[in-house]
Amino acid sequence: MKNDDPNGVLSKTDVNGTPSSEAGTSQRASRMLHGKSLRKAGPRSSHSDTALGKNRDPLALIEQSDKGRVEKLLPIRFTRMAESAFAFFRGTAVVQANDLKGTPSAGITVQCCGDCHLMNFGGFATPERELIFDINDFDETYPAPFEWDVKRLATSFVLAARWLDFNDGDTRQSLVALLAAYRTTQAQFAEKSILETWYAKITFTDLLETAAKDPKILKRLRREIEKATENTSEHVFHKITGTVQGKPRIVDQPPLLYHPDPGELDTEREVAPFLANYRGTLSRERQALFDRYQLVDTAYKVVGVGSVGTRCFITLLVGNQDDHLFLQVKEARASVLEGHASPALFENNGERIVSGQRLMQSASDIFLGWSRGLHGNDFYIRQMRDMKLAPNLTGYTPDLLVAHAGLCGRTLARAHAKSGEAAPIAGYLGNGTTFDEAVAEYALAYADQVEKDYDAFKAAIRAGRFPIETVPSEIEQAIR
Repeated sequence: MKNDDPNGVLSKTDVNGTPSSEAGTSQRASRMLHGKSLRKAGPRSSHSDTALGKNRDPLALIEQSDKGRVEKLLPIRFTRMAESAFAFFRGTAVVQANDLKGTPSAGITVQCCGDCHLMNFGGFATPERELIFDINDFDETYPAPFEWDVKRLATSFVLAARWLDFNDGDTRQSLVALLAAYRTTQAQFAEKSILETWYAKITFTDLLETAAKDPKILKRLRREIEKATENTSEHVFHKITGTVQGKPRIVDQPPLLYHPDPGELDTEREVAPFLANYRGTLSRERQALFDRYQLVDTAYKVVGVGSVGTRCFITLLVGNQDDHLFLQVKEARASVLEGHASPALFENNGERIVSGQRLMQSASDIFLGWSRGLHGNDFYIRQMRDMKLAPNLTGYTPDLLVAHAGLCGRTLARAHAKSGEAAPIAGYLGNGTTFDEAVAEYALAYADQVEKDYDAFKAAIRAGRFPIETVPSEIEQAIR
């Protein structure tokens, strides 16, 4: 038999000429060795470098990212960003993306989240109704160096720890937990098969078993799970809707939830064709499911921090069994990583987000799809609530933050491994803590820079450059 493998990677075969299990191990080992070889050009210790340019202008980047947003909503965005350095960080992914492009890299590209901070991780239900923990925001997803997600996530834990007024030792412990979990989990996935990696997920059943060692964490986790099971479309329906002329309608709660002006958006002329186009991005069985619902209302809903000012709607649909479905329609703008990493692969940014989400998540919403329209913009669509569970940092202890950091590290490693690069990443990271220590130093230094940028932002607010608008707390709570 002719040997088509001059490098010897596939040299061992069975009697049928099929590569044996040893050959599979050889391929894995070869890929890990390749990752290890990348340390020469990109030493792991070099990742402590923040590589900030002399002429960086974070305030100008914020203004640039605000172009094309709904102008009357920008004061709400600036108000939320002004709450703390951590909130400011959440609203300025564009700034760190611009700074990361000059940092060292091993050269291993994965599907990145793009806005990988700890508040973009949480719980939600799979199509099989199992509650899992995963990344849940992919507005900025894009192929890029794996380190970029790791560094943004690490920085977010530093800023969260400081917001919680934890000491430096507690802050470092969260970084140790995060980075060790990422490194060791990548090593585990490097040993798994492709399908084992693809099917891997972190369930809340797993988390309960892990938390059993700490009664306080276990109690909090059980309380959060109970809350998640109530967080459904039916729960939201009774919370934000009323009856108008015998039909259900979303109740306006401006400035965070309100109907568009009649001349701004026409349900029959614009929304219905838009949803018909979206329907075509679903698989056939999900199209059949979607067809059982009828559109009855559409309203603007302000969400998040970084997303404020983008066009975000909720649509209320009524099912033929008298049940209700809320779909969230979010504007899909160009990723903040575009221009800093790989060339754009999709003509529609909604499709970019959906594709990246499906590639990184262990399970995705059955109604996830995309469309173009509503004044020519790209959008992606998903269920508004499906047992969604977001982290609530209020009341966190240092131990709880450390546990949360380890969980996020595991989750991010699984998401990156699903891109197919676990072996090279594991080979590059190795068994030691060199990479961990370097990224920890980066995160601490970059958090210092974020706080300086935040101070400049607050000064610009006082100078009138960024107008703010305070939203009554009862309205904030009503639509969450």
